[in-house]
Amino acid sequence: MPSLIFRKGLDLKHVVADALAEDYHSNLVDRIRQNGFRYESGRLIVHLAREFGFCYGVDRAVDYAYQARKKFADQRVYLTGEIIHNPHVNGRLRAAGIRFLSDPGESLDTLSPDDVVILPAFGVSVDDLQCLQARGCTLVDTTCGSVLNVWKNVTRYAREGFTAIIHGKVKHEETRATASQALKYPQGRYLVVLDRAEADAACDYIRHGGDRPAFLARFAPAASPGFDPDRDLVRVGLANQTTMLMSESLAIADMFRVAIRDRYGESALVDHYRHFDTICSATQERQDAVVELLGEHTLDLMLVLGGYNSSNTCNLARICAEHVPTFHVAEPACLVSADEIRHRPVPAAGTPLHAARETVERSWLHPKRTARAEIRVGLTAGASTPNSIIGQTVERLAAFLA
Repeated sequence: MPSLIFRKGLDLKHVVADALAEDYHSNLVDRIRQNGFRYESGRLIVHLAREFGFCYGVDRAVDYAYQARKKFADQRVYLTGEIIHNPHVNGRLRAAGIRFLSDPGESLDTLSPDDVVILPAFGVSVDDLQCLQARGCTLVDTTCGSVLNVWKNVTRYAREGFTAIIHGKVKHEETRATASQALKYPQGRYLVVLDRAEADAACDYIRHGGDRPAFLARFAPAASPGFDPDRDLVRVGLANQTTMLMSESLAIADMFRVAIRDRYGESALVDHYRHFDTICSATQERQDAVVELLGEHTLDLMLVLGGYNSSNTCNLARICAEHVPTFHVAEPACLVSADEIRHRPVPAAGTPLHAARETVERSWLHPKRTARAEIRVGLTAGASTPNSIIGQTVERLAAFLA
């Protein structure tokens, strides 16, 4: 039986609206927004970034998941994995009875045509989609439009014989799905680079060649099967995981452009290099907003809310940490007291983002301050963080400084 694929809403938006509002809305956040993105309570002043929290793609994905659970109430409903990188949202979906194929004890092999599978906002790989379709499951596709735009360009690169250079995290669901698009054509190839250091290694090979076995060993987990740098770095097209730091993605694209120019000459760029802007607009808006916030206000510290495995949240924290003490927290409960906070330290430049683990810090809220001093806190949230979490965090802060 062929799969039935839903790529639009399930006509139950009005039915699930109240549940979505109850789980994710915040009247307090609405009031802060109306008050010029400023909140005051006692000694506390909070400045909220003007773009924060749920983006359109995340909002749509969560909405579709709630609709799917309601529409297929008598069937098993699965997600291939986390719908977005936010523990609160994924917890609510589990509580609603949606099962995660990534959880222990679950398996794609047990699926039948009677089951419903939700594809997350990150998308799924070509192979996984084909397996689900072969099972005949009903599929609810919530893949974000920005991700689909990247896929379109990567597929074009493969069709035209260009290797896709993907700036992203090789283990991230979105990057794995994007890389799989490059293999739709026999000549398709990909190479994933995490940062400028890895890009520099690839660019150096483009310019000068080098130790092929060492290159392959370094990029073994991040290159397409049978990757040959002598063959596959001759014609390259740039793409990126949509939630990466825009300035870094653009810098890496330019590094490859210069390397190709140095090797083949300016006139040959059109034959050897491609680049389309695949930065997610919502990701960029949140990065721009936090830069604006840091420039407008003198802050004592910055709170960045979002899952520790959320790439766009990690990059917001990176931006903030360059200017002010910054705490990346996953949930309001991480603010244990006015003296103690659980947070994920922002890695130093050149250190992989996944290297840090949650830690506890003392005296975080009132360093070097008298009992009567104002505490000025900047606040932003990743694109997978609901307003309810933001509101609860502000309330905890206010209670500490009452």
